[in-house]
Amino acid sequence: MSFFRNQFANVVEWEEFRDDMIFWKWSNREIKKGSKLIIRPGQDAIFVNNGRIEGVFTDDGEYNVDSEIIPFLSTLKGFKFGFNSGMRVEVLFVNTKEFTVRWGTQNPIMIPVPQLPGGMPIRANGTFNFKVSDYVTLINKVAGVKNSYLVEDVKIRITSVLDQLLMKWISREGKDMFNLQANASDIARGIREDLDMQVLDDGFSITNFQVMSFNYPQEIQDMITKNASYEMIGNMQKYQQAAMTEGIASGKVQGGGAASDMAGMMMGMNMANEMLKNMNQNQNQNQNQNQNQQSASSAPTSEGDSKKANFCPNCGTKNEGANFCPNCGQKLN
Repeated sequence: MSFFRNQFANVVEWEEFRDDMIFWKWSNREIKKGSKLIIRPGQDAIFVNNGRIEGVFTDDGEYNVDSEIIPFLSTLKGFKFGFNSGMRVEVLFVNTKEFTVRWGTQNPIMIPVPQLPGGMPIRANGTFNFKVSDYVTLINKVAGVKNSYLVEDVKIRITSVLDQLLMKWISREGKDMFNLQANASDIARGIREDLDMQVLDDGFSITNFQVMSFNYPQEIQDMITKNASYEMIGNMQKYQQAAMTEGIASGKVQGGGAASDMAGMMMGMNMANEMLKNMNQNQNQNQNQNQNQQSASSAPTSEGDSKKANFCPNCGTKNEGANFCPNCGQKLN
């Protein structure tokens, strides 16, 4: 008799496991007496009967269905196996890890910018992370009509709304439209919150969202680079002078034409102005040093220096501030 029982036994396990598979459903088969349930690390097994969750098992290992699983099922704990009868229950295996997905805009997003009437075309790329967070919602909204679900399915769902969210948060947080990377963290935070609300209805949660880079059209990028050069040099006049000097040094501006003559004249004027400027600065420094030295030499250095030396008008004897001459007794002023 035990031989016939064993022929109906089967193994309940995730048979089509893939790293990019979010869940897989073991279904359309009966669980017989003596069947085994195998749960591998990183998996949860959910027993479902008539669309209702009977039990969730999270510890990996091998279990006897009739002795270790059925007694814990909510409404099927009194089920008795017969000789030829089994229990028809679906088992949903869920991948519990956090998935990482790379994303990128397929087409440029036209961001409204006052300087550009048609908007600024911007591309972006980055990553986002998600995981299953609600088994009940997952079964009601997704697993109830699908036997498996891939990361690519979630990526398609995310990217379908990502362009709108990028436009929303770039317009809101992009204070400097030509330096969006400075506000990338604020933009990403807003998008993550909105995406989390989007996938929450399917039983998922967005655990992280990152914008790695914003990409401008080449002509816009060239303009940004030049603008940065202006800031580094100081102003447009200096930029033009430096550009002209660089052109002559590199040989791009050469020959006896008007361009070369003008460039040489500009270089000469610039050099003369710089020399005159340096001479004026040196002259001012020297004048300040002389004034400081004169002030230092005229200032009294001790109490004795402040006393004025007197000479007797009668005999010419020198004295140090006395009222009468120590030699002849002449009164002194």
